[in-house]
Amino acid sequence: MSTSDPAFVHLHVHTHYSLLDGATRIDELIETAKKLNMPAVAITDHGNLFGAIEFFQAAKRAGIKPIIGCELYLAKEHRRKKEPSESKEATHLLVLARNLAGYRNLLHLSTRAYTEGFYRKPRIDKELLREHAEGLICTSTCLGGEIPQALIADDRRRAEELADFYLSVFGPERFYIELQDHGIPDQRKINPELLDLAKRKGVGVIATNDVHYLESGDVEAHDILCCINTGALVSDEERFRFPTGEFYFKTPEQMSALFRGCPEALSNTLRVVELCELELDFSKRYAPVYRVPDAEAEGGASNAELKARPPASAGDVEPEARPTAMSLQPSETPADAAYLRKLVYAGAAERYGEISAELRERIDYELSVIVSKGFASYFLIVWDFVRYARSRGIPCGARGSGCSSVVTYCLRISQPDPIRYGLYFERFMDPDRDEMPDIDVDICQDGRAEVIEYVRRKYGHVAQIITFNTMKAKAALKDVGRVLGLSFEKANALTKLVPTDLHITLDKALEQEPELKKLYHSDEQMRKVIDISRKLEGLARNAGVHAAGVVVADQPMVNFLPLYQSPKQDFVITQYDGPTVEKVGLLKMDFLGLRTLSVLERARKLAEENTRTAIDLDAIDLADLRVYAQFARGETMGIFQFESPGMRDVLKRMRPNRIEDLIAANALYRPGPMAYIDAYVSRKHGEAWTTPHPIMTDVLAETYGIMVYQEQVSRLVNRLGDIELKKAFRLAKAISKKKVDQIEAFREPFLAGCEKNGLPRATAGEVFEAILKFGGYAFNKAHSTGYALVAYQTAWMKAYHPAEFMAALLTYEMGDTGKIAEYREACAQMGLTLEAPTINRSGRDFTVEKGRSALRDETSRRRGEGVSERRGEASRAAPEAPVGRIRFGLGAIKGVGDKAIEAVLAARSKGGAFRDIFDFCERVDLTALNRAVVEALICAGAFDETGATRRAMVEALDDAIAAGQRVQEDRRSGQMMMFGSADLEPSGRGARRLSSAEWSEADMLAREKAVLGFYITRHPLAAYEAVIRACATARIADLGRYGDGVEVVIGGMITSMRTVVTKSGRNPGSRMGVVTVEDLSGRIEAILFPDDLTKHRALLNPDAVVFLVGEVDRRRETPSLRVRRVLPRADAVRELSDAVVFTVSSEARIEAVANLVRRHRGGKAVYLRVATSAASATPADADLDEPTKPSTVQTAYALLEAGRDFRVDIGPDLLKDAAGALDAGDIAVLGSAPRRTWMSLKDVQTALNGGSHVQPPAPARLG
Repeated sequence: MSTSDPAFVHLHVHTHYSLLDGATRIDELIETAKKLNMPAVAITDHGNLFGAIEFFQAAKRAGIKPIIGCELYLAKEHRRKKEPSESKEATHLLVLARNLAGYRNLLHLSTRAYTEGFYRKPRIDKELLREHAEGLICTSTCLGGEIPQALIADDRRRAEELADFYLSVFGPERFYIELQDHGIPDQRKINPELLDLAKRKGVGVIATNDVHYLESGDVEAHDILCCINTGALVSDEERFRFPTGEFYFKTPEQMSALFRGCPEALSNTLRVVELCELELDFSKRYAPVYRVPDAEAEGGASNAELKARPPASAGDVEPEARPTAMSLQPSETPADAAYLRKLVYAGAAERYGEISAELRERIDYELSVIVSKGFASYFLIVWDFVRYARSRGIPCGARGSGCSSVVTYCLRISQPDPIRYGLYFERFMDPDRDEMPDIDVDICQDGRAEVIEYVRRKYGHVAQIITFNTMKAKAALKDVGRVLGLSFEKANALTKLVPTDLHITLDKALEQEPELKKLYHSDEQMRKVIDISRKLEGLARNAGVHAAGVVVADQPMVNFLPLYQSPKQDFVITQYDGPTVEKVGLLKMDFLGLRTLSVLERARKLAEENTRTAIDLDAIDLADLRVYAQFARGETMGIFQFESPGMRDVLKRMRPNRIEDLIAANALYRPGPMAYIDAYVSRKHGEAWTTPHPIMTDVLAETYGIMVYQEQVSRLVNRLGDIELKKAFRLAKAISKKKVDQIEAFREPFLAGCEKNGLPRATAGEVFEAILKFGGYAFNKAHSTGYALVAYQTAWMKAYHPAEFMAALLTYEMGDTGKIAEYREACAQMGLTLEAPTINRSGRDFTVEKGRSALRDETSRRRGEGVSERRGEASRAAPEAPVGRIRFGLGAIKGVGDKAIEAVLAARSKGGAFRDIFDFCERVDLTALNRAVVEALICAGAFDETGATRRAMVEALDDAIAAGQRVQEDRRSGQMMMFGSADLEPSGRGARRLSSAEWSEADMLAREKAVLGFYITRHPLAAYEAVIRACATARIADLGRYGDGVEVVIGGMITSMRTVVTKSGRNPGSRMGVVTVEDLSGRIEAILFPDDLTKHRALLNPDAVVFLVGEVDRRRETPSLRVRRVLPRADAVRELSDAVVFTVSSEARIEAVANLVRRHRGGKAVYLRVATSAASATPADADLDEPTKPSTVQTAYALLEAGRDFRVDIGPDLLKDAAGALDAGDIAVLGSAPRRTWMSLKDVQTALNGGSHVQPPAPARLG
């Protein structure tokens, strides 16, 4: 048979949306069908319609008729019966949508299979099938179908009964006997019987191939996909597998050869195609209508209620506000438009006071566009749920382009005033385009579920939206490697060769990574893993829930799309993804859970509790000097959009003193516009600037002549080029999307408009080119303005309520130990201490404890630096902010869950403070926590206040739990009440004594870090603090202040080390090291190029304390270090110190020093610190900045440098001998760091001996 005139179409096809079972990509399926000249093709995924619309539209584009179908699971008895025997006996049933009625019934069947019949698989039953049979074509299906199963069991009577049932439901025109031949014995056994049954019942037969992959060569990849699904190894002989390799997309010729004895089975597939006439209309919209309450519609509206916080709940929905029922057509009532207008004008009066003619014109223009397009209800619905959220104390507000509308501002949907900030409605809605507006709403993540529930209750039908997680490059390698038996180490090493890039593919990785390419060509096993992974890469792996998307309808959602429900979820989600939901005409809203709003709300509540003063963040002064001073100092850790090291550097240079600077900084700090930050900063601080035309000067004045925003680009095109604003925004969009044809269409009109405005054509051409260049990266000002206002509110809270703000911030970062460590350092800089967790004072979250902190460092002393009201420059005018203590939350301890915390807090609330570990185990409900939880609390230091050592408590823990269980069992049984008190102590309670033994400090701290993610009691580096301070030239936290290429020395502890393949340089393909190192101020990544890595690799072990010598690398946002040398501690003391200082009080001591010098000659200077007779004098060594010695002493000293012949080698031998000849306090080493800090003998011995201080012998009696 010629492929140019095929007599066969595939009607049984599984795409990759038959998750981890089908391996067919839709685009490749359509391409293959087209190549084989098939006029149509079907998809029939298992139980779902995930890919139906994607398939339908792709097929239509290719000129192929799409047939939407599904291979349903049929329950043995009833879909609601969920017993183990049911899942094993569920059979398969293939149905195809003949027309729109069939498609809608398919939506119902698939939906109810998930919501009503799910038991291991989504199942329907015959009752449901009969109810939704209209418009469907049904087949007897594969070997898993009911009729084939009966024939395999030789139960012909049952087969006939089943055929009669399907005939009664579908009739002879819509029921077919399905024949398959994959070389399976059972198929060849029953095919003649199926043909005989079809003849006797007078129904047609169709031939199908159960397609699970496209080509015969994909069989191994598909087999491995099935292993990934079941968790089995390929080597497992007992595992599930497809019986043959024939489940691919066969050509018509191949199918003709298989069914040469039954040609009608092939031709009937074309008959089915002719019967199918499904057309879907994607031009219609189906949004709910907001029905205006009659009283409100007649009496006008006040918007003041938006600010109120009356008690309410998600269930408090006014019946009269429910939307009306509607047909499957877009609609809107005149009442909606009128009510929207009243609300907007009421809000305008509150927002602006007197309504000017200009404001009225803007409002009327926006409303005319909104109403003419039928969107009044949409705005009312958004207004309604935003109003509800605020009434419940749930912060929320629009972000992005929605902030460009005066209507949204007057409705209090958005906060930025679009008139003040120069935001244009056309950026939000194009008056000439019939597109749904898209108002993205940020909601405090704690209240997001409540708001969604409110919308669900009020508008009847709401669903969250599905997303599909696909097999990315690294994940595919891991999955395939695992099922092929690749060791974890090998699989891990393989995936590390793939670049960490969100969009990386294995093909790109092979091009970019020489080591991966080398491995591919040299290792047969690895080549197999990679090749199969390439075939599986990009396939859907599982279904998830979209983080923000919600779809709203006014009638059952299943009328528009199929729904999905995971057995782990108590809510339904759409089977179609976000873009597809919008394609079918439904209203998609983005409820974005924004952590920053949650932080602000928690901080506000804590501050109100502590100050007993109400705080309205929407009413704070946007010209507060104290807030801008904080930005100008770069103290923005935890500030939304402004906390990265690079952004902090920009802020310190910019010294913002107005909200417009923050808006610009947010827009400029992105790839592309970053290049103009320096120009903005220079011009802000006085550098002159000009433009070719006064219109440009006016439009760009806010940003000192630099095009920063898309709104500026559009305004320039509008005013200078004399082009309508709505068209100007289209040009801006075309520029951002690099649509050359659309861009060029604007060139001539722009040049003509410029000439009309007095700009020479040549200059106009240069301006147009500049617009093209700047417009490519210009940012949406509405976005940037919204971000800047939230950032300002965050900074205000940090400036005026720092403890509450940081406690809230830490609470919402409890799952990220790295962030907690960063914010702990920020707390220290603010004068706040982060106290260890305690079972008697900690709550679940981080809390504020009143009182002033003892921690006062140089940074906290500088908190008074502000912004001068006169010039906006740095000053010391602002008052010092309060300080305090933040108590660590129990929820931040690894392994301690909410249920356990609730039990601890309940017991503490009822019985007061816990006395010890035994008291704790007796009183806290032990069914809510286990041994691991209690041990985690101990290792975190939560029991330290009881006085016992951590080791002793862990060793006694089994006894404590056993005793506690006995007490609780007795209490539950009521035995203790027999003695008159349920609180009576058990026998022997007072006799329990714990050991006084403790772990070594290193062991204790390691356990602490394991459960907290960082050290809180004491950092291991604290023992080396003096040596690091003396020998290092920079702290990690300060590297952002250094320029690129500046040489520094940092001292710290290595936390991790990995290697990556170099792409260029002298040795492309070789490996360089990436080391994470931390000191007491922070952590950083340090890079060692291949030669340096080879030289120093032995020193780069986790927990090793080393000194790194190298250059600061500022080429990326976060500073890093290019390391040239790695010095162990002992070598650092020897190489990075300047001198040794001996305090001498007698000639004998001077002689002892002379002997030491003679025995240990080297290149370091020697100083003699000699007491003088003067009293109360300034110390002679004051210039050495010795922080540990008091500045007021009764004995003064002179510091004398020994001659050049008296120089020493500062090493272990010298210090050991010195400790035997002199008192320990008379020996010190002077570091070479800029501050030339002293190191005592004890400090140096710690560095040399790892913390075990050598006790010097008694000094010898000399003379």
